Amino acid sequence: MADSSLRVVVGGASGFLGGALVDALRGRGHTVTRLVRGPATGTGTSTWDPSAGRVDQRLIDEADVVVNLSGASIQRWPRTKSYRREILSSRLTATDTLSRAVGRSAQPAALLSGSGMSFYGTDRGDTRLPESSTPGEGFLPEVSQQWEAATAPAVEAGARVCLLRTSLVLEESGGALKLMAIPFRRYGGAVLGSGEQYMSYISRVDWVRAVVHLAEGDVSGPVNLATADPVTNRQFTDELARAVDAKAFLKAPAPIIKAALGGLADDLLGSLRLEPMALSQSGFSFEAPDLPTTLQLGLRR
Repeated sequence: MADSSLRVVVGGASGFLGGALVDALRGRGHTVTRLVRGPATGTGTSTWDPSAGRVDQRLIDEADVVVNLSGASIQRWPRTKSYRREILSSRLTATDTLSRAVGRSAQPAALLSGSGMSFYGTDRGDTRLPESSTPGEGFLPEVSQQWEAATAPAVEAGARVCLLRTSLVLEESGGALKLMAIPFRRYGGAVLGSGEQYMSYISRVDWVRAVVHLAEGDVSGPVNLATADPVTNRQFTDELARAVDAKAFLKAPAPIIKAALGGLADDLLGSLRLEPMALSQSGFSFEAPDLPTTLQLGLRR
């Protein structure tokens, strides 16, 4: 249990990460209100309309922490022009609505707002990337940068703002691992491209623990939600194959991946080597600090 109960408002509470976060916050004794698009049913929910900039101002005024996880999935493919617009607009409208509401409060709540490791680009080689690293270029990097910039009204009002730069969340009930594990179990593991590109990741257990830690703490600014043990694609392939009792003898050359997947190939062949400096300096410790433990937690048995 936490030392004192917080009043927390969560946008995106029904998602793969949001649902687990709500459960964890309530388990710690905090009062959580979920923002919903439809009619509010019972206690613990409140209707909002981010596309129209509408949210219950009194609810935000009374909150200690507001968590913003709203946004269209980036895993859906193909990313048509219209869907790219949806990816961006869904993030900006939600963030702008909550940020402005926080900014209007006499005593602004802390705002923990979603972002992604794509802030840094798609391929930074073996460069280590703490939170102070420069931004990258491309569609998803620009989405992340605009997403973060939309918190400006809360920042300008003096609110504590955390930018949640989330890496690959490895949990088979959803997210990337759900898609990765299927071909490994059916056909065996395949190294993608050179296999030397870095993959940054975190277990869903630690993602939730980290966000609860940030809600209860005093950290502000960007936070890399990733373990301190990024691995190469080759290392990941070998470890996942071992975890699901599969072989890892295949190789998918980069030209074939690009021909088959187009722009999505950049996400698979790029290299991002995040360092969780903000979490480490705040005293956070990982329950799954390495890939074997992360897969043990994340894979269905």
